[in-house]
Amino acid sequence: MPNFNERSYQLELLDNEAIPSTDLHQNLIELNTINTYLGGHAVTCQAMASFALNKELTYTVLDIGCGGGDNLISIANWARKNKLKLILTGVDLKQDCITFAKKKCKDYPEINLVCSDYRDYLTGDHHFDIIINALFCHHFKEIALQELFGFMKKKSRIGFFINDLHRHPFAYYSIKTITQLFSRSYLVKNDACLSVLRGFSLQELKQLFPNNYYHGIQIHWKWAFRWLIIYKHGSK
Repeated sequence: MPNFNERSYQLELLDNEAIPSTDLHQNLIELNTINTYLGGHAVTCQAMASFALNKELTYTVLDIGCGGGDNLISIANWARKNKLKLILTGVDLKQDCITFAKKKCKDYPEINLVCSDYRDYLTGDHHFDIIINALFCHHFKEIALQELFGFMKKKSRIGFFINDLHRHPFAYYSIKTITQLFSRSYLVKNDACLSVLRGFSLQELKQLFPNNYYHGIQIHWKWAFRWLIIYKHGSK
C-alpha cells in the first residue's frame, strides 16, 4: 500500500539519462494526451490568463523543463486566440526532448527552444516577464526546489506560476488504472502513478512558499488533482 502521508523520493524512469529516443518520444506523446484530456494544459492557460496581459505589449515567457513543448504550444494557441503577443522560450536538459519539441513547434515561430540546465541558462543576463513550469517540480527534493523558486522569482519581471500534482489516493489509483489499460509506454506505466506519490500536499506547498518571502502567493486546487501556484511581483 503506498504511503500518501509523505512524498516519495523514488526516482522515476524518466529521470535516467540514457533513455532510447523512441521510448522517450512515445512517453512525450502520451504525456501530452494525458495533459490534454485531464486538464493539465487548461490549468496552464488559466494561469496565463490570471496575469491580465496588455494586448498592446509583447511579453516574454520561459518554460523550465519544457519536455516535448506541449505547454508552449498550448500557451501559443491561447495567445493567438486572445490576440496577445508572446515570445516563448522552452529550456530542457534532455537534447532528445528539444529535438522532439522543435519538430512539433515548427509552425510556431514565436517559440524558441534551448537545450540547457535551467540554472546555467538563467545565471547570465536572461530575464523573462513570466516564468513557468509544469509537472517539473515533483522530480526534485525540497532543497533543489528552493533553488528553483529562487531563480523563478529573481529572473521574472511580472511573476511565475507552477502547475504540478496533488498527492492523493484517488489520483494515484485512477492514473495507474488508466495507464495500465491504455498506455503503450513502459515509462508512462511506471512513472505516472509514481509521479503522484512524488507530488505535494497543501501543507508541504505552504512550507515551500513562506509568505514572508513570497508575499501574496496563491495556491489553487485544480482538476484533475493539480496544484496551481501563482506568484506576482508586488502582490500583497
